[in-house]
Amino acid sequence: MLHTLGLTLIIILVIVLMVTVAASFGDIRLKRKSDQEALEVLSSANLDQKEIIRQSDLEGLPSCVQKWLKRSNVIGKEKIHTVRFTQTGQMRSEPDKPWMPIEAVQYVNVDKPGFVWKAKMKAAPLINMVGRDRYFQGHGSMKFKLLALLTLVDTKPCMEMDQGTMLRYMAEMIWYPTAALNDYFNWEEIDANSARGTMTWQGVRASMVFHFNDEGDSTHNVAPRYRAVKGGYVMDDWGGVSREYREFHGIRVANKADVIWKYKTGDFNWLKIEVTDIDFNQPGLY
Repeated sequence: MLHTLGLTLIIILVIVLMVTVAASFGDIRLKRKSDQEALEVLSSANLDQKEIIRQSDLEGLPSCVQKWLKRSNVIGKEKIHTVRFTQTGQMRSEPDKPWMPIEAVQYVNVDKPGFVWKAKMKAAPLINMVGRDRYFQGHGSMKFKLLALLTLVDTKPCMEMDQGTMLRYMAEMIWYPTAALNDYFNWEEIDANSARGTMTWQGVRASMVFHFNDEGDSTHNVAPRYRAVKGGYVMDDWGGVSREYREFHGIRVANKADVIWKYKTGDFNWLKIEVTDIDFNQPGLY
């Protein structure tokens, strides 16, 4: 009996060790791949240009957008071409599922819109999920793996993904506000505290409504967005809510935010995120 129990424990330990080693190698491969993708996204940015944002650059924008850009302290600063930032927070897959701790890093090209977001989530003790969301040359894709081995999500570029990742890029403009001045954006005033931004890039077009408070801080944004459901796509309102603000290198941004799907059955807050570090116009990776 003791011999059988000891042998069983050894087998279990060997299996756990093999899975751990395989997951570690898988994690390394994924990191190398996502780093290559990030460098590819960043490579076309115009970092040699040292354009300084002036008051006159804001002329013609809705008054609330102008107030936001001034509140963000962009006047007198270099135009943002690339961004890299780190995040911590919590994520859940369904309204009744538990929150999972998350750590992430993201790289963004603001000149030619694109990003790579790499995240690691702790699904359970000793069990991690890794994910990668990508927007490049107008196309979006997403991958999630369990233990860096078992593929859970592998969404290829399509019209719905392209529109969804474009909207993500737009919503996250709160972290790189000078993107609002780029030619691929068009602004329409709604009222004193809201404006509709429309982005056109690589043949895809999407609009999002941005809301601001009287001081000029961004408060929330919302747009209809596709989401994957049982092998297809449905459209629901989606957006972010800014919670707190902080300055990074003199630029004021919303460093804490929630990301919310607005289902017909009610709001689903699926992500609580905090930006812990931002660098602007830095060509390298973390």
